[in-house]
Amino acid sequence: MKKQKYSAVPAAVILILALVAAIGSRTFLGPCVHEDGTFGACHWAGQALFGIALVMAAEGLIAALWKNAAVRAGLYISMLLTAILGILIPGTLISLCGMASMRCRTVMRPSMMILFSLMFVAAGTGALLSREG
Repeated sequence: MKKQKYSAVPAAVILILALVAAIGSRTFLGPCVHEDGTFGACHWAGQALFGIALVMAAEGLIAALWKNAAVRAGLYISMLLTAILGILIPGTLISLCGMASMRCRTVMRPSMMILFSLMFVAAGTGALLSREG
């Protein structure tokens, strides 16, 4: 069997992980909820992570359905870059709350970094499997 036959599997994995990240960023893996109802800086990191996760899910769906190996390889390369952005958003590109015990630092940042790192690995695997020749 050709390795290209399995090149849609990482896309399916990315799709599932991206959906977990998108749903999680709005629910169980989301940023802090301040008692007075105001938004902290971490709220905007959560919003950005939600958007990046939706982009990653769309890229994963397209890569899973696309038949051309060269196009799929290009999609995987774009997913590598999107995953890097997802890793860098919480705490690096968008600041989080100041206290180390806050939910955004104890739950959201580590979980999103793990999910996007797994998506990065899956995208790299997919890019290797999608190579022609």
